[in-house]
Amino acid sequence: MQWGKKLLLLFVLLIVVVGCSSNDTDEDTENDAEGSNTDSEVQVGGELKIAYSAQPATIDPHMTTAVATSDIMRGVYETLVTVDEDQNFQPMLAESYDISEDGLIYTFNLRQGVTFHNGKEMKAEDVVASMKRWQELSTNGRAQFAEATFEEVDEYTVEMVLPNPLSTALSVLTSYLGSAPVILPKEIIENAPDAGIDEHIGTGPFKFVEWRQDAHIQLTRNDDYQARDEEASGLAGKKEALVDDVYFYFVTDASTRLAGMLSGEYDMAHAIAYDNVPQLEAADNIDIHIVPGSTQVLTFNQKKGVFSDIRAREAVRAALSLDEMMQAAFGDEKYYTINHNLVMPHLEGQFYSEFGKETHNQNDVEKGKQIIEEAGLEGEEVVILSTRDYEEVYNASIVVQERLEQIGLSVRLDVVDWPTFLEKKEDENGFDINIVGFGPQPEPTSYLFVGKGPHSGWMDDDEFHDLVAEFRNQPTLEDTKDIYDEMMKWLEEDIAFIKVADYNRVNVSQKLVKNVHFLDGFITWNISKEQ
Repeated sequence: MQWGKKLLLLFVLLIVVVGCSSNDTDEDTENDAEGSNTDSEVQVGGELKIAYSAQPATIDPHMTTAVATSDIMRGVYETLVTVDEDQNFQPMLAESYDISEDGLIYTFNLRQGVTFHNGKEMKAEDVVASMKRWQELSTNGRAQFAEATFEEVDEYTVEMVLPNPLSTALSVLTSYLGSAPVILPKEIIENAPDAGIDEHIGTGPFKFVEWRQDAHIQLTRNDDYQARDEEASGLAGKKEALVDDVYFYFVTDASTRLAGMLSGEYDMAHAIAYDNVPQLEAADNIDIHIVPGSTQVLTFNQKKGVFSDIRAREAVRAALSLDEMMQAAFGDEKYYTINHNLVMPHLEGQFYSEFGKETHNQNDVEKGKQIIEEAGLEGEEVVILSTRDYEEVYNASIVVQERLEQIGLSVRLDVVDWPTFLEKKEDENGFDINIVGFGPQPEPTSYLFVGKGPHSGWMDDDEFHDLVAEFRNQPTLEDTKDIYDEMMKWLEEDIAFIKVADYNRVNVSQKLVKNVHFLDGFITWNISKEQ
């Protein structure tokens, strides 16, 4: 009898030990693709303090392509459709959507009971007003949806009608970069000043509180947020505001962001200087996140000045060492990929062309100098617009300045803050060259540097833009490959800009911040913080 009791006790103990071991293993292997912290007990509350490298000129998503606006406001404003972590299209404010067989009619069935931050329920009239404003003000809206119509079918149904098939339609409608088609109350839109929305009322998990210029933007939890039921993935699925408040502090100095992370003053930091990474890797309290960043592009002002002459553009392309530029900007090769192709490497299986490869990264100063001499352009003044708010932009600009001086041009570096940079790059008198990063896009024609106007340095040639229109008017993206080849051939011959490289960005977080994810920028929902 005693022996039987001992066997029973031993059996129970074995069950307990095996059960504990199984649970421990599950917790140890739980992690995301970025290597961020997770925690089995989610804590709610506290403040999330983010040191951000630049202050946006506006936080009206319809009116800007600035990545800073996207990072800060994507928790405040939402779109009809979005993308998951694998870049698959998913509904967000739409419950579902349907596309007609001819690809011309998109029907968005809206979620019912979703309220704006002012308590008003979102309905079709708000969506129609928002999409019409986005269509009028945004770069992609004007370029790709100029002739689209948006109509209210009933209170919870909106119909978008296109004049022609648009292969890029969902790619643009889901993008939070490049002027996002976010949804606002109709009344806010009707009363919006020309300078942009000044009352930020969205549907997202966070509400806008204040913007103290040159200091911070504060967001607070939306206690009435109506989350989707699907599992969170990328920008899709269930969103929860797990912290009480989010502060984006504008800390333009890289060393100050570093010091603030090491001291614990900040919970997260954006765009850590690449040469600071080893110091942070040595810290026990810091997680490093190397995430896809942007595409660095050197843009010529073709409308006015020396680079209206194609020979000057050819000389610069010949002379530049893109390796030198990227070493100065990023240091270690793990942070960048020199790439002539318009799209980032992960999309090259769908969009790739050999055109542009042979003339890319020539590193031939003598050839560049000879072209300048033969064109009679020695001593011509060149203004390179730059900023120290993004160190990689400034450091690459220094290398370009040195190369251009070596081929006989007179170069001045105009270094300004980020809002001024954005303003001057829109002005034909504001620059001859600028170097800037463009956020990742799902297809090549969504990049602003292949459009008309200042983002491409006024590359307004009808032949090229006819190719862009042909690309977009295909039934699907799979039907665009041959046209993409023609586009790349034209760009190689015209030298409208120089696609330098695709690069990664280094963001960091304190280990006490849990469930950190990024997708084309910061995600502030579903993050918790140990108290």
